[in-house]
Amino acid sequence: MDKQQLIEKTTDVLRPFETANLMHTMQTMSLQQIFSNPVVLVIITVLLFLGIIKKSKPVLLTLFSMIGAIIVLRYAMPSPGEELSLKSLIPFASGGLMIGGVIIYFSLIKSE
Repeated sequence: MDKQQLIEKTTDVLRPFETANLMHTMQTMSLQQIFSNPVVLVIITVLLFLGIIKKSKPVLLTLFSMIGAIIVLRYAMPSPGEELSLKSLIPFASGGLMIGGVIIYFSLIKSE
C-alpha cells in the first residue's frame, strides 16, 4: 500500500469524527441513544474504572465534565435548520457555568 492510499484510507476512517458530523449526530440522537452507543459506554467505563481504582479526582472530574457536556449540548443545541437563539443560549451558558463551577470547587477550593 503506497502513501497516497494510506492517506485516503485514514481520511475515510476519520471522516465520521469531523465537527459537522459530530454536531449533526448530537442534534439528532436522543440521550438514550448516546449513552447506549458502545463507544461512549466503553469510554465512560474505562474512565470510571480508572477514577475509582486510582482514586483520582482529575479523572472523575473529567468523566463528570464529559457527561455534563453531552447533556448540555443535547438540550442547548438547536435542531438542524434552526438558528441559535437566546432560548437555547441560556441553558448552554448556565450548564457550562455549573460544570465549570463544580470542577473549580472540587479541584481548587475543596481540599482533602
